[in-house]
Order: sequence, then structure tokens, then C-alpha cells
Amino acid sequence: MSTRLAELRRELKSLASPDKAKVLSGFFKTGKGQYSDGDIFLGITVPAQRLVAKAFKDISLKDLGTLIQSPYHEERFVTLLILIEQFKEAASAERDAIYTFYLENTAFINNWDLVDFSAYNIVGAYLDGKSFPILKKLAHSTNIWERRIAIVSTFHDIRARRSKPTFKIAEILLHDKHDLIHKATGWMLREVGKRVSMPQLETFLKRWYTSMPRTMLRYAIERLPKSRRKAYLQGDT
Repeated sequence: MSTRLAELRRELKSLASPDKAKVLSGFFKTGKGQYSDGDIFLGITVPAQRLVAKAFKDISLKDLGTLIQSPYHEERFVTLLILIEQFKEAASAERDAIYTFYLENTAFINNWDLVDFSAYNIVGAYLDGKSFPILKKLAHSTNIWERRIAIVSTFHDIRARRSKPTFKIAEILLHDKHDLIHKATGWMLREVGKRVSMPQLETFLKRWYTSMPRTMLRYAIERLPKSRRKAYLQGDT
């Protein structure tokens, strides 16, 4: 372990709170058979983790390769925070390396909070409207977190007022069995309506709403007028 990595880990351990760790373990469903089965928390607030990431943003990709595999949730979280900052400042070749690193380590990006702030900032930003076969591949993965990465990565396109990637990945995930995919897909569809085009969202919904899991549909229609939400839920569109 490098000196810099040892310093980072000591800093995180100094901020740990066993009481908060217990609360977080319950919130993130770490019990046997739950979606975060076995995840371990130090009990550190997100603002505190952001400060640590800022202080260590110059750490090497090699050290981050060790940190991302940590059993501690916060160490993986800080890894991703640092990767995002490095990606923003990186030249083209360095961006290639960070993007590749991310995709090679999806096994450790294994909770919804880890996915939700990192996927669009790295994978989505790297693709930036280009062809997206990798997202289709991830959407067909047996790994729930890779499927969530696929749909949340399209948030970058949504913010750039592009809806096609979201609709294409959402279509793949329409029959997904997991509630966390239903929520993420519905969330991205809702953001299309909010940030890109409500008519485009409704065109998609009219085609697919009868096939959608109920949770996905409820999330997707949250910003529609009450009468339209009621029509979709009752199947009267």
C-alpha cells in the first residue's frame, strides 16, 4: 500500500461513527438476502467524504484500483468521487483510462448510491451522445448494478437534451424483475419529460405503459398533470 493511500484510509477511519454505520447498514439493506447483503459501513457523512476526496484527488489510478475493492462502502464511494474529479480535468488518454477502469470495476460499484452519482459523470460523459452499444450490453447484464449503470448513464444525455439513449435502454429494461431497476428507469424517463420534452415522454409511454412495472410507470409520470397520471394508471389513455 502506498503512503498516499494509507493516509487516505487513516483519514476516513478517523471520521468513522459506529452509530451512524449501524443506521446506514439498515438504510442500505445489508441483511442476508437483501440487495446490499454484506456491505460494510464506516459511518461517514457524504459531505465529509467529499472533503476527503477533494484532499486526495491527486491519488494514482493504481491506488484507486486497491481502494475500489474495499469492503467498506465509504472507501468505494470516495474512490468514485475522486474518479469523477480526475475525469473532469483529464486529457483524452487519461479519460480513456478512467472510463476503462470504471467498466472493469463494476463488481465493486455495487449499491444504488454508488451508481447514481458516478455512472452519468463517467460513462455517460465519456460516451457523450456517441453510439452506445456498451449501454445495451450493460442493460442485458445479469448484474443488477450494471443494468442500473446502463440507464443512469443516460442522464448525461438527458442533461444535454437528448432522449434517444434513455428510451432505447428503458425499452430493454421494461421487463426487468428488480424494483431498483424499475425505480431508476422510471426516474430517467421522468427526467426526459422534465428536461427534454414531455411530448416525447408521452409518445414513449403511450407505446409501452401497459408493459411497464407499476413502480416504473409511477416514477415516469410524476410530473404529468393529475388527470394524465390517473389515465395512465387506470389504462385509459
